[in-house]
Amino acid sequence: MNTIEIFIVSLALAMDAFAVSVSCGLCTIKRKLINTALKAGISFGLFQGIMTALGWLFGSTFQRYIQNIDHWVALVLLGFIGVKMIKEAFEENNESIDLNNLKVLLVLSIATSIDALAAGITFSSLKIKILLPSLSIGFITFVLCFIGVYIGCRMSNSSKIRGKLDIFGGSILIIIGLKIFIEHMFF
Repeated sequence: MNTIEIFIVSLALAMDAFAVSVSCGLCTIKRKLINTALKAGISFGLFQGIMTALGWLFGSTFQRYIQNIDHWVALVLLGFIGVKMIKEAFEENNESIDLNNLKVLLVLSIATSIDALAAGITFSSLKIKILLPSLSIGFITFVLCFIGVYIGCRMSNSSKIRGKLDIFGGSILIIIGLKIFIEHMFF
């Protein structure tokens, strides 16, 4: 696998985390923007890189077991967070999904890195050395998620539309969960 192919795979694997970062950035307070963007980038990037390496370590021995449940895990985790965002949009004391909440950040990081685990298994079965792909996937995910939170926050410059943005962001998370589920079930 050459450098360009690794870069393309890295971009593809980072897209779900990027979309989640944008939707969560919609709910980020501007004074916490840099801090939140760094946390999101680091968490999503680390999980993508580590899960790729773990998948490689698991190798093809466990591939059939992981492929049977990975889409269910992503659907449940992203769906739960998405429904929570939508529900909270209708509450009077609206607290958005906060990437500064460690529990939320970890759940989202795990949910968006399941495909990276599967990619690592694929790398193992193709006998590809894992260091460069894992580092590339982690770094590109970091950069895209940092930018994603920033983009989402810049799009939400009015507190009057924050509830609507929570509904939109929650819907995006649910759609991503469904997309992962449908891709694994039918394609």
